Amino acid sequence: MTWFLASDLRRPAVVVLAVLLTAIPAGLNAVGPNRAMARPAPDSFADLAERLLPAVVNVSTTQTVKPEQHSERSEPELPQFPPGSPFEEFFKDFLKKNRPQGGEREAETRKATSLGSGFVIDAANGYVVTNNHVIADADEITVILHDNTTLKAELVGRDTKTDIAVLKVKSDKPLVAATWGDSDASRVGDWVLAIGNPFGLGGTVTAGILSARQRDINSGPYDDFLQTDASINRGNSGGPMFNMDGQVIGINTAIYSPSGGSIGIGFAIPSALAQEVVSELIGEPDHTVHRGWLGVRIQAVTDEIADSLGLDKAKGALVASVNDGGPAQSAGIQAGDVILTFDGKPVTDMRHLPRLVAETPVDKIVPVTVWRKRQETKLQVKVGRLNEAQTASAEDQPKETPKGAEADTVKALGLTLADVTPALKEKYSLGDDAKGVVVLEVAKDSPGAEKGLRPGDVIMEAAQEEIKTASQIASKIADAKKSGRKSILLLIERQGDLRFVALRLDQS
Repeated sequence: MTWFLASDLRRPAVVVLAVLLTAIPAGLNAVGPNRAMARPAPDSFADLAERLLPAVVNVSTTQTVKPEQHSERSEPELPQFPPGSPFEEFFKDFLKKNRPQGGEREAETRKATSLGSGFVIDAANGYVVTNNHVIADADEITVILHDNTTLKAELVGRDTKTDIAVLKVKSDKPLVAATWGDSDASRVGDWVLAIGNPFGLGGTVTAGILSARQRDINSGPYDDFLQTDASINRGNSGGPMFNMDGQVIGINTAIYSPSGGSIGIGFAIPSALAQEVVSELIGEPDHTVHRGWLGVRIQAVTDEIADSLGLDKAKGALVASVNDGGPAQSAGIQAGDVILTFDGKPVTDMRHLPRLVAETPVDKIVPVTVWRKRQETKLQVKVGRLNEAQTASAEDQPKETPKGAEADTVKALGLTLADVTPALKEKYSLGDDAKGVVVLEVAKDSPGAEKGLRPGDVIMEAAQEEIKTASQIASKIADAKKSGRKSILLLIERQGDLRFVALRLDQS
């Protein structure tokens, strides 16, 4: 089974039914989630559909596609002939005579079109909401109303992280607008109605229920999708999902399918997120989304990590490192803290925190509760502004294990360790200020191997205490066993990347 997510057609599983660009004839691509909210099933959706259809539009885009220029280097190589063979000159003359002037083959510029869906959200100003992947790379955007009126559209703003775009059209006659609903109030099992333009056929209505909430389909950093079984097909991307009050509670965006067609698993961006993004795209002078920034690198709290920290269950977001000069550092947040609440809202898991921070107004001072030294600590953080230009550091490949290093073996973890020395810094390309103990070997099937530790990793902390020698780790393990803990928390540095790892303790 494959996921196809909007703008992610390389994967073989989730189908992003984003708009599909097709050369010359129009292609389609849609993605989907839609549902109707819970109440007794109506005898018919006809009255509701009749009222809502005029607010839903078709979004058509045109893009100029320039084929790759074929130079001499792209031509077939000459066959290999013996030195001085007359055939060598024959083939050279033949290719030269048949090569177009300039050494390049004629390149034809073609038009590619795509279809998607959208909905009017402000009739007076002509604002239309759709998915960003529907209009990505478009040269021209056209909006077709329910009565087949065709309007040229301009792009107001887009947000790639949530896959939302806002268009603007001018119409000589009044437009019909949809209204936002509260996706947070929608419950699993509620009826929903999906309206879109599948396969370019025109306004099409499907009904289903809300199947699930808060789905993470790995399409972006703020995944929080509604799931529905309402039929969603290619071309539905950007269309609205309505509740039974006729309010938009989602934007249809992706489906899960092995073939590209609907199998009853569709996804929509919840209105609670979409409404705020759309408001900023329209209202901000630069038509961009200004997100809050905390300045931490976080990781999930596993059961083992929770046990090693004394938490009653796995929850919150574990701070692996803190950005120098960032809001978190200024507020006193430290590596090893578990963020339990942010601005009075519980952080149920690691994925939840980025969205909570992003939705917080820049410069707002918010309360934060962290778990530190086996107790809760209250802090105040002034939220900064996220710089969208971020880089991800790639992990280096393991280097050869040095020979002849003086080492200690910590059998409970399956690790062979050595103190940091100039020789080891050179062998493993460690920083000049590297502190801790270096992993030289990792035993097969050991706790260290299970968590992916490898030679060259530096253990900086054990049980949230700074480590300078391997014997200190052995001591921390003994303390953990005496306390009845089944794991120990280590802070690992790998080529500048910090992360916490909870290793199970071998009780033998």
